[in-house]
Amino acid sequence: MDNIRNKLALLPDLPGCYLMKNEEGTIIYVGKAKVLKNRVRSYFTGSHNGKTQRLVANIADFEYIVTSSNMEALILECNLIKKHMPRYNVLLKDDKTFPYIKITNETHPRLEVTRRVIKDKAKYFGPYPNGYAAQQTKKLLDRMYPLRKCGVMPKEVCLYYHMGQCLAPCEKEVQKSEYEQITQDIAAFLSGGHDAVKKDLQQKMQEAAEELYFERAKELRDQIIHIDALMEKQKINTTDTKDRDVFGYAVDKGWMCVQILYMRQGKMIQRHSSVFPFYGEAYSDFMSYVTQYYSDNPALPQEILLPDVLDEEAVVDTEAKPAIVIAAPAEDDLQKGEDTPESPEEAEAREMAAAEASAAGVVDAAGGASILQEWLGTKVLVPQRGLKKQMVGMACQNATVAIDEKFRLIERDEVRTSGAAISLGESLGLERLSRIEAFDNSNIQGTNPVSAMVVFIDGKPARKEYRKYKVRTVVGADDYGTMREVIRRRYERVLKENLPIPDLIVVDGGKGQISSAIDILENELGLFIPVCGLVKDDKHKTAQLLVGDPPEPVALARDSQEFYLLQRIQDEVHRFAITFHREQRGKSMVTSKLDSIPGIGEKRRKALLKHFGSLKKIKEASIEDFKSLSIGEKLASQILEALKDEEPAT
Repeated sequence: MDNIRNKLALLPDLPGCYLMKNEEGTIIYVGKAKVLKNRVRSYFTGSHNGKTQRLVANIADFEYIVTSSNMEALILECNLIKKHMPRYNVLLKDDKTFPYIKITNETHPRLEVTRRVIKDKAKYFGPYPNGYAAQQTKKLLDRMYPLRKCGVMPKEVCLYYHMGQCLAPCEKEVQKSEYEQITQDIAAFLSGGHDAVKKDLQQKMQEAAEELYFERAKELRDQIIHIDALMEKQKINTTDTKDRDVFGYAVDKGWMCVQILYMRQGKMIQRHSSVFPFYGEAYSDFMSYVTQYYSDNPALPQEILLPDVLDEEAVVDTEAKPAIVIAAPAEDDLQKGEDTPESPEEAEAREMAAAEASAAGVVDAAGGASILQEWLGTKVLVPQRGLKKQMVGMACQNATVAIDEKFRLIERDEVRTSGAAISLGESLGLERLSRIEAFDNSNIQGTNPVSAMVVFIDGKPARKEYRKYKVRTVVGADDYGTMREVIRRRYERVLKENLPIPDLIVVDGGKGQISSAIDILENELGLFIPVCGLVKDDKHKTAQLLVGDPPEPVALARDSQEFYLLQRIQDEVHRFAITFHREQRGKSMVTSKLDSIPGIGEKRRKALLKHFGSLKKIKEASIEDFKSLSIGEKLASQILEALKDEEPAT
């Protein structure tokens, strides 16, 4: 702390970025500040909520980089977050891969859906909220505009040409001006000019029908239907035709939800929702999200609307509806072309609040919007009144509903899983049922016998406590012997290392497996832990629960939460065991096949696998490929011949 105090005293009154580090020197948080002295000091003075305390508790040192402007600090913060991926920052891990529709920059351009934006002089449109929306839009464009569809030019015309969906550049010469016109039409359509395209198609359909070209008229009618289907979700209209991205956010219990409403040509067409934990100041982390979102976005709207700084204590409405419903503003409000100007008193109050926030080192909305506007070169507003304010409010309302729904689902799931464990314990006559350990064995005709254990605590899997066992003492397909060995090894270690003792042990099998486990526990280890067995039916599904010595069936309704919990446990331990067995069997098969070849020892076997990567690649190699390993033609031929004779694994 002495080191931190000394550094705090030397902080400058300048804009810049700060990098918080833990004891290992790892960067755990990156932030920006209009005044570095105020912002960085705020972390080490006063009280913080729980999530910020977790961040501050891990700070052992910090660095800072001074910038010449707030805009430079914004860009630098974005770059530093992408470079260091700090634990406590908002990271767009998934959101960086939004899909775009791309018109390629080629002699004969194509339409593509891509998640990778590069500087290749292509035209990008988007981003789209999901891949389905992008693919559906591309599918419509492919029907309407005859750009080539093939990745590699064929030698003759394909079906797309005969359907009127390709200009056939493989056989015919297509003028550059023709491609430019198609590109302009697509750009106009993707920029929101659906009505004009639809009107043109309706006119062409009418002309085709009058000339008795009914098949052509039907094709045009289908295109109009597809446009209507694509745009049917456009429920909210504004009087202008601007393209806008409308942002809203809500926070609760250390989590943030950001909602983006996409409005194109004055119509709302889609939305996107992101929910993630955050650790810094809420609005600062929200602005960090927005900055990262636009850092790789080549298709900017004409206008971006951002919310004002929210009061975190009043963000989440606990009475919010459990489903996400995008509610439009009132019809009267939609008719207003301009936002009502704020009164002098409201403007003064807003400016005072912004000044107080700035003094405390907190990002103010107007300042953040101004910096973002300067960087992106597009209009960024924080509306205070009128229709635009309502649009932002709608985005915030949807964010509130989404984050509330998240916690409702979590609470519901926790109640159901913990309730199922309690009910199962009551059905088995146990006073307490929290920790369950389940075992399953796996082998094929006695080869590579293995076993696995999974742990469930309060009805939920505790994957860090899963264990794998290679069977040591049992030869052949002896399921009872395998169970005895694994139970002995597991609970000898539990006693030796004073590990938690389970409330219930679940074995995969019936009376024999249960008796084997109880015998080891009680007669060898002196442990009296309840053991139950899960018997499967002829379809390999959980059918019956057996408990006791001698084991007796316990009646559980097939549709009960207790039975569902047992199914999950049995499926999970079987999955874990069979995966481990496949790994071991694959390794042994590769070893045995190569070791059986004369002239191949352990050293050469390892060299072959390292060089080729797999047995399949060795089988597909030519004799020349072995020369780099100092293997001559004769031995290479023997290897290929021996592997060729091997039957494929089933």
